[in-house]
Parts: sequence; C-alpha cells; structure tokens
Amino acid sequence: MKIDGWVDEASCRRPKRSLTEAVLLFSLLYFIALFTVTLNLLVIISISHFKQLHTPTNFLLLSLAVSDFFVGLLMFFQIMLTDGCWFLGDLMCVIYYVLNSIVTSSTVGTMVLISVDRYVAICDPLHYSTKITVRRVRICICLYWISSVLHNSLIMMDNLKQPGRYNSCSGECVVVINNIAGVADLILTFIGPVTVIIVLYMRVFVVAVSQARAMQSHIAAVRRQGSVKVNAKKSEMKAAKTLGVVVVVFLTCLCPYFSSSLAGQDSLFGVTSVPIETWLFYLNSSLNPMIYAFCYPWFLKSIKLIVTFKICQPDSCDANIL
Repeated sequence: MKIDGWVDEASCRRPKRSLTEAVLLFSLLYFIALFTVTLNLLVIISISHFKQLHTPTNFLLLSLAVSDFFVGLLMFFQIMLTDGCWFLGDLMCVIYYVLNSIVTSSTVGTMVLISVDRYVAICDPLHYSTKITVRRVRICICLYWISSVLHNSLIMMDNLKQPGRYNSCSGECVVVINNIAGVADLILTFIGPVTVIIVLYMRVFVVAVSQARAMQSHIAAVRRQGSVKVNAKKSEMKAAKTLGVVVVVFLTCLCPYFSSSLAGQDSLFGVTSVPIETWLFYLNSSLNPMIYAFCYPWFLKSIKLIVTFKICQPDSCDANIL
C-alpha cells in the first residue's frame, strides 16, 4: 500500500506548469498552511492561558487544535511533494510520513472524544459533571496520543529501519506498508471512528430535537403559544444546523482521503503530484477552529487580548472572558 508519494519509473520529474499557474498554486497552498497554523495557535493560546476556559470540552478542543496545528506545519513539507520531488533525504521522508500519520489519527481520535463528550452532555446531562471531568479528559487525551505514536511507529517500522528502500529514483519520497497493516490502520483510523461519530451524533440529534419539542410543549402550557413556537423552532433548527455542519464538513474532508485506500488507488483525482483528497483533508484542519471555536464568543474576546498583547499583563489568565 503506497502512501502519497509521486512515483516515476525513470526519474523524479517536476510537473510542467506555467509561471502563473505555479505562483497561484503555491500561493494558495502556503496561504492555507499559514492560515491553519495561525488559527489553531490562537486556539491553543486561548485555552491554555485563560483559567475560565479550563473545562473538559475545551481541553478536547485544545487537543484538536494541537493536532491541527501540526497538520498546518506539515503542510509546508507537503508542498514540496506538490512540486514533484523531495529534497530533504530519505530519513526525513519517512519521519515526515510518520508524523503525518500520528497527527492525522490524533485528529480523528479527538473528534471521537468530542462526539462522546457532546453525547453525554446532551443525552445524560444530570451525570455529565461526574462522568466527564477535567482529569479523565486529560488522561484520555494523553492515552490516545501515546497510542497514536505507538501504532503509527509500528506500521512504519520497515520504512524506519531502511529509509528509501521503496524509492525508484533519487528525489522520490515513497512509503509502503503491507496489506495487513494497511487494513488494520484503515479500520482503526477511519471505519471505526467514523462509525462511532455518526452513531453518536445521530443519537445527539434525535435527543436534541426531542428536547426542543418537549420544551415547546411545556412552555406553551404557561405562555402564549405564538411567541414560544418561534423560540422552540429556532432552538430546534440551531441544533440541526450545528450538528449537520459538524458531521458533513468532517466527513466531506475525511472520506475522500481514506476512500483512495479503500479503492486501492494512490489518488482519486490526480490533478497534481499530491492528491487533491490529501489537501481536502488538510483543509479540515483550517475549518475545525472555525467550526468549534468561532461559535463561542469567548474566542473572539481572547483573540483581542492576544493580538493587543494584554495577555502579557499580570493576572491576565484570570480575566473574565465568558
């Protein structure tokens, strides 16, 4: 099973592009990478610095932001492959793919933990504070990151022992894992997590809609039915839109990336030397902070404090931003 390398039997050749096309392409890719790094860095600083944001849900957002931040950094190296050749050596090629696999699986895993958090919060709100604690969330995050490192290091072991063993020419960057390891990785990092996310969010959606309808019936008994109906419908629609955006955007960016493996192909839409589905998956790391963080008013407040350097003031971590 080959992963993302640009392969040529004779030599490592650059794709033929006009100067205008090359400038536009690389400007766009560098902008996406810089945008991803910047947004996720703001999330990391905000949640880490302000004590009011030290909640179980926000620590999950912090883990997601950390993995997405590293995805943004790795994008700069991925841009090299977009131009056809790798110039950093065989060892760095393997290390790059190991790190890429670790942050990819960590992103997916954190999404699973977030879905579990939202499931308990909505479906079992009375026991949420006892079941989901900061300590338990930290332990789960640490365990998942450690398991991601061990898992991806093991499946890449042959490549780490002999870097460049699968290259057919100088300047090529190819990593190969055997079929058994590839299938296991596909199940653990795609099929299993996506199934859990879909099932939990469907349950959350059903419960959220039921709660909105129950509240509508309850309030209608004590207030005027006309005004209450509007509020209840707004609540119901907000839950539907939020969950719909979360699931659709994530699956839209994730599924093409892993579908190429299911189809047994290196690329579904091979327009450039790096598959478009790879960049689509990377784009999700830019969208995550906007979906999960920009929906919260505290994020905009924290950005203002960060860019104005007010977080450097004494006791700024105790600032009221909620």
